[in-house]
This record gives sequence, C-alpha cells and structure tokens, in this order.
Amino acid sequence: MWLVSSAVYWSSLAVLGYTYAGYPLLVFGWSRLRPRRRRDAEIEPTVSIVLAAHDESAHIRAKLDCLLALDYPAHKRQIIVVSDGSTDGTDEIVASFADRGVVLVRNERACGKPTAINRGAVMATGELIVFCDARQHVERGALRALVRRFADEDVGAASGELRMPVERGPGMYWRYEAFIRAHESTVDSLVGATGAFYAIRRKLFRMLPEDTLVDDMFTPLQIALRGYRVVFEPAAAIYDIEATPEGEFKRKARTLAGNFQLLRHLPQVLHPLRNRLFLQVVSHKLMRLACPFALVGLLASNVVLVLTFAPGWPLYVITLGAQLAGYGLALHGARAGERAGKLARMCHTFVTLQLAALEGLRRFVTKDFAWTGARPSRDDDRAATRTPSASTTFSITELPWSTWTRLWSSGKQSAQRPEPRPAATPWSRLWPRTSRAPATSSER
Repeated sequence: MWLVSSAVYWSSLAVLGYTYAGYPLLVFGWSRLRPRRRRDAEIEPTVSIVLAAHDESAHIRAKLDCLLALDYPAHKRQIIVVSDGSTDGTDEIVASFADRGVVLVRNERACGKPTAINRGAVMATGELIVFCDARQHVERGALRALVRRFADEDVGAASGELRMPVERGPGMYWRYEAFIRAHESTVDSLVGATGAFYAIRRKLFRMLPEDTLVDDMFTPLQIALRGYRVVFEPAAAIYDIEATPEGEFKRKARTLAGNFQLLRHLPQVLHPLRNRLFLQVVSHKLMRLACPFALVGLLASNVVLVLTFAPGWPLYVITLGAQLAGYGLALHGARAGERAGKLARMCHTFVTLQLAALEGLRRFVTKDFAWTGARPSRDDDRAATRTPSASTTFSITELPWSTWTRLWSSGKQSAQRPEPRPAATPWSRLWPRTSRAPATSSER
C-alpha cells in the first residue's frame, strides 16, 4: 500500500516542484548562460492601436485620453475602437473623440472579443498593430519602448509589463509571472503576451478563430511558430488595480480554458521539432494544468503514508502538517479578506488559481467560450465602482471553492460555433534551420 502511495507522493511533489520552482530557476540560469543580444533602436514606424470594448463607458474616456497622450507622433498613430454590441454609452463617448482621430467601429450585436479584434486588425493600416484593453493605464513612454524592439528584424511581437501598485495576493502572482517572462524573453521568446498591451507586425497577423479565449497566447505563439521572436519589454509599463482573488479566479479560469483550447487550435505546439519553444510551452503553460490533480494526489498519498507508518514517517508527518497549514491559511485568507496577512493571502491566491484550472477544464469541456468582460477589482482606499451583471457578481469574502461550485452548477454556456481549422504553420526558422516563410496574402 505504502509503495503505491510513495510513488504518487513523490511524482506529485516532482510535478509541483518543477512547475513552480524548478522551471523558473532553469530559465533564470539559461538566460544567464546564453542570453540573446538586444538590437534596439529609435524607430518610428506607423502604428495602429486596436481596442476591443464591450460596455466600457466607465473606462473608455480615460483610456482614450491616455492613448492620445502617448509619446508618439500623431500622424504615425491610428486608434481604432471596436465596440462589440455596447449598450451603455460607450459608442457615444468614443464618437466624441472623432475629431482627434479616433475611429469607431461598431458591431450591432455582441459577437465576442476575437471577432472584434479581427475587425479592428482588418482596418489597421500601420506597420505595427498594438492591442490593448480599456481599463489599464498606459505609461506615456510605453509605446515608444515597445516599438524600439521592432528594430530587430527577428522580433515579430513584443509585450509590455503589467504592474500593480498594491500587491495583496494576485499582484504577487503577477510579479512572479513577470520574472519568468523576462528570462524567457532573454533566452528566446515568450509563450504569450500581456493582453492589456502588446504589439505585432501587421503582416504576421492571422484571423482569430471565433471562439478564441486567449488571443494574447494564440497570436504570439503562431508568430513564434514561424520563426520570429516574441519579447518582453518591462519599460512598456501598464498599470492596473489588483483584482480580488475571486476576480482573479474568473480571469484565470478563462485563461486556463484557453490553454486547453490552444492545443486544438495550434496542435503543432506539442511537436518538439516544429516548435522550438516546446520546453517553455510545456513547462510554463501545460504543466500548470496538471497541478490541481498533483495537489490532490500529494495530499491523499501523504495521509496514507502517515497512517501506514511508511518508511520516512517523520518527513511525511512534517509535509502533511505543512499542507494542512497551507490550506488553513488559505481558508483564513478567504474569510479575513483585507485583514489577512501576506502569507495567508498568498496561500489563498495559490488555492484559488488551482481551482481556476479545474473551472478552466470545465469551460473547455462544455465549450463555454463566452467573452466574460472585465474582472472585479480594488485599489488602496476603495473598491472599484464598476457594477458587474448579476451572473458575475462575487463577494470579496466568498470562498473560491464555493465560487467554483456555483459557477460549475450554473449551467451557463455560450452558443456553440463551428470551430475553424487553423492554418498550416511552416517549420520554425530556428529549428530546424530553414528560411523564414514569407507572409501570405491572408497575413497582409
């Protein structure tokens, strides 16, 4: 009995340890041993900024003022806002900026974010397309910092860095993510971008499948698969207020459902000879999908090993105590909310993200690919004033596992659309050594 439990225990621990500690240390060391040389330069290509919005009247005016104030020549900048069936006055606000060069494109009914992005990209005329969201504040020099990376002809996409002035839980997770992304970029490429602010070469854009959940992974990855680099630029800073753990649960569930979906849209990411980022994709993205199951296996096997007095019993008692303490701190973080300490908030966030992976699997299996909109958020002194719909309302003190149970049983599913077949992707330029495929007519 204890032999099987021991195998489950150590294999589960290995999965968790490599995913959250081993891989970050590996990519850190790799970036120190074999860094890619940066080839930045001050360039000013034409840029089209595409913003997909659905009922964003609370944020859109401030966002357009922010974009218009960016340090970049106005005659080389195009701003396109695609309003996806907005009914809250978003269109009227955007239309009031027409005399300042902002273009409004309206979808009469809500078609989803991928369709909105596709419409905006078709209308873009710049050499580069910058995709952004409505809520976050963009630093004045962020666009110029992002554009500098495209002086390197090998760079096909560049991502900004999301920063949060206050880090109570999810913000600490984002800082951890930024560490990994910075070193992945130094080694070669990211396996995704910050959806709130990233840029690509217009000729490399491919239309998103209608049900795409993570455009900021699909687009950068299909560019990387054609031999270009996707880089991280921390000087291109964008700012957001930290989400509640429940808001982060909702966002992460969508992202992780998108990770499952990505394997269907871009199956070549699992081919080590066609994807030079195979190790990064598996280690950074796919192994996290297995971590909730590894946690269950670790706890269950640990209990059995303690109860059967297996060899190494003192170690198993200590690790079982550590697991129970971690879950206890997570429970305290959920109930205490703002009053919880930093360690409790970290444990709460970690457990929330594991449950989000299970919810992501549920969404993928049931094809619940709806555009869920903005997440609930908070800042230092007050809760955000945005009022979500009844179906997406969360309490700050609500346990993430009860939230997950409620979402699971809600039965809410989006209308199922036929899934487009992804375009064939040529072999990477870097592995094996072949010439980069030219842009096709569909890539403009």
